[in-house]
Amino acid sequence: MQTNVEWGALAESMRTWRRDIHRHPELGFHEHRTAELVAGLLTGWDIEVQTGVGGTGVVGTIRGTLGAGPSIGLRADMDALPMQEKGTVAHRSTHDNVFHGCGHDGHTAILLGVAKHLSAHRAFRGTVHLIFQPAEETLRGGSEMIRDGLFERFHCDEIYALHNNNALPAGKVGVRSGAILSACDLFRIDIQGVGSHAAMPHRSIDPLMIGAAIVQSIQSIVSRNIDPLDTAVVSVCKFIAGTAINVIPDTAMLEGTVRTLSVAAQELTLKRLRDICDGAARMYGCTVEFEHLQSSPPTVNTPEQTDVVRAAAEHVLGVDNVISDVAPLMASEDFAFMLQQRPGSYFFLGHDGLTCHHPAFDFDDDTAPAGAAVFLEIVRRRLG
Repeated sequence: MQTNVEWGALAESMRTWRRDIHRHPELGFHEHRTAELVAGLLTGWDIEVQTGVGGTGVVGTIRGTLGAGPSIGLRADMDALPMQEKGTVAHRSTHDNVFHGCGHDGHTAILLGVAKHLSAHRAFRGTVHLIFQPAEETLRGGSEMIRDGLFERFHCDEIYALHNNNALPAGKVGVRSGAILSACDLFRIDIQGVGSHAAMPHRSIDPLMIGAAIVQSIQSIVSRNIDPLDTAVVSVCKFIAGTAINVIPDTAMLEGTVRTLSVAAQELTLKRLRDICDGAARMYGCTVEFEHLQSSPPTVNTPEQTDVVRAAAEHVLGVDNVISDVAPLMASEDFAFMLQQRPGSYFFLGHDGLTCHHPAFDFDDDTAPAGAAVFLEIVRRRLG
């Protein structure tokens, strides 16, 4: 049992680590300084450490002193965003166009706090693997760790992760069984038409007009194909064509994203996108190529492990501070790949301040003790 003095010291340590990481942000698969910091602290606490997992990932392993038992994984992400910080905090980023605008510095500090506590309190059965993941923002870091044998090398019976969420007040935790975050699919549509002088449009096959028609048609996917009780978002975010004010170009390019909360909606949306492109090519007599750039699944929590998180959070924070069946977000997360491999649960940690990806975002350090306490209570409940 930790005393208030011990918790206060741990909270201050997490604040110090977090702000140091915030000052020195690194993009996905380039988290060399952060990984070195994490590995050095874990080693100093006599924790088994493996570096270079999935690129720049770090895994720390703590074995309980009470004998054999289950193995659980606790995961934090380490990477920053390719954006300029516009806040004025004293610990602001020292690197141009690299910034911890999503809270991964806080997640890493929380898991370090958990590691420090467990290193001194090993009276449990089984094993805890502390998974410090690279490149979450690319939606590729989790799958790279899996490809590098994460679960074969560090067996986990179940896994857990958290993310700050300012839709919840500080001091509260949100849990949800089933999909809590959406799938993410990125796409590109290339249109090859025929260019012409702007004064002679009849000699063209205008890719701008075709692109506009495709954008309009895409709006029918959700409104006329997806079950209203399911959820999907399709956004075209780039439309590039033309170089001169009096020339109809010969090509156009569209890029966008699909977000869905179910695999069925994900598959149907992608099929309809392809159908729309094929139909436009036949209708206008041109070439329309659909390219599926990247895909990640929805983040789906299993019921048993979500109940564990709920009970743990209620124990350490109080029933009134736990939001069951919290509303899902249409953001995406590559912890989803890990949840495809092992049962587990991803939960929200409420915080005060700006939303993620805002240029002046700063992680709320006062919430770190709550996040660490929930993780530790999960360990206690699962490993005794």
